[in-house]
Amino acid sequence: MPRLSSHTQPDEQSLHVAIIMDGNGRWAKKRLLPRVAGHKKGADAVRRCVESSVELGITHLTLFGFSSENWKRPVEEVNALMWLLEFYLKNEVKRLHSEGVSIRFIGDRSCLADSIIKSIVECERLTQDNSTLILTIALSYGGRDEITQAAKTLAMKVAAGEMSADDITEDAITQSLYTHDIPDPDLLIRTSGEQRISNFLLWQIAYSEFVFMDVLWPDFNKSHLEDALKELSGRDRRYGMISV
Repeated sequence: MPRLSSHTQPDEQSLHVAIIMDGNGRWAKKRLLPRVAGHKKGADAVRRCVESSVELGITHLTLFGFSSENWKRPVEEVNALMWLLEFYLKNEVKRLHSEGVSIRFIGDRSCLADSIIKSIVECERLTQDNSTLILTIALSYGGRDEITQAAKTLAMKVAAGEMSADDITEDAITQSLYTHDIPDPDLLIRTSGEQRISNFLLWQIAYSEFVFMDVLWPDFNKSHLEDALKELSGRDRRYGMISV
C-alpha cells in the first residue's frame, strides 16, 4: 500500500488558508462600473485579508491572484491587473515587511513583464526571513501545469540516473511542487458563491476543507474570514481514517 504524503496531515502549529478570490467583475457590474474598478476594490480586500490573517493567527495564506487561464481575458483587463499588481507591490511591501509578512509567488513567470519579475524578486528577497505570516500569491498559475512540471522534473532525474522510477513517491512529487516548503492548506475558501476549484492547488488540497461563501471578493472582510475559520473548527477532519 502506498504511504500517505507527509503533507497530508498538517503541522499542528500551522494554519494554512487558501483563497480563490472571485467576484471582482460582478461587484463592478452590479454598480455599473468598469471591471477594473472591481479589481481595485479587490486589492483593498487583499490588504484587509492579510491584516486579518495576522490578527487571527493564520500562519500561511495563499491567494489565487491570476490563473494561467486568465491570460485569455481582454488585453485591457490583463494590463490593468498587471498594473495593479505592480502598484500593490511597490506600495505595500515595506508595510508588510514591517509586520513580519514573508511574500512569495508561485506560477509561470515566463509570461510576465520584466518589470513585474523584478518587483517580485525584490519583494521576495526583502521579506524572505519573515515568519509571522507566509503570504503566497499564485500568479500566472495553474494546478495541472504545476503537476506537469513536477512530473517533467522527476522524469529528467530518472533519465539522468539520479533516481529510479520506484523512487517516485507522493513525497517526491510534493517536493517537486512550487509549494514544497509549506504545509498543505487546511482550508480552501472561494468567494462569490461559485463552487469550483478552477485548477487551483489540485495536489495540495487533497484533504483540505472547503468553504464556499456568497460574498463577492471586494466585500470580503475579517468577519467573513472568522466565519470560515469557525466552520473549519467544527469539521471532523479524518484524513481517510475514522473518528477517534
